[in-house]
Amino acid sequence: MRNYFLLLLISVGFTTSINAQGPDEDQLGAWYMYFWNTTFNESNWGVQGDYQYRDWRGLGDREQLLLRTGVTYTPTDSGVKFTLGYANITSGQYGTDIDAPSTENRIYQETLFGQTILKKMLLTHRIRYEQRFVEDQDFRTRYRYNLFVNVPFTGTTLDKNTMYFAFYNEIFINGERNIGEGRNVQFFDRNRTYLGLGYAVNDNVRFQLGWMEQTTASFQKGQLQFSMHHTF
Repeated sequence: MRNYFLLLLISVGFTTSINAQGPDEDQLGAWYMYFWNTTFNESNWGVQGDYQYRDWRGLGDREQLLLRTGVTYTPTDSGVKFTLGYANITSGQYGTDIDAPSTENRIYQETLFGQTILKKMLLTHRIRYEQRFVEDQDFRTRYRYNLFVNVPFTGTTLDKNTMYFAFYNEIFINGERNIGEGRNVQFFDRNRTYLGLGYAVNDNVRFQLGWMEQTTASFQKGQLQFSMHHTF
């Protein structure tokens, strides 16, 4: 297990430069994330959320603080979870001298469903539609699709004491292109590709460590990701 994590840490330095005016693309960033979900007395209803601190250089240069929570509904025997949620995001500018934070309030709707292929490839599809209220910008929307793949090293499920390989790829597409005052954004917003290793402590808690490369319209940058996934 220790050797797998060491290989991840060694590999995080390989990124490709797109735009020298953006963040330092050769400097490794880090995201620290907590994901949680629960249901109400085994009903169809529940809540879920995630809290994330993102840093341009690991620690000391805030990229974003993201707080997101939603109400979920899973129709009986459907295998599909629907979410209506809200997020508050505070974003800082690159560089430790000036943070100059900006804020965003966001409403989102989400559909989540899974499937298994080849008996042990655990796939999850997430489709999300966002309505964004960004400081000093006109109203915006965005469409997102994320494919998650978890593959346990042993067995076919993420049971207690199971290590697993984790992968995801998410694409972001802008809705409105005009964001006010003659400013425009591209149709393509960003793409995230992640490779990592996970460990299921028990049926309710999992931890992951991995590397994610984010490609936007203006820069491409690698990030370490540390995450805890909690069901209760």
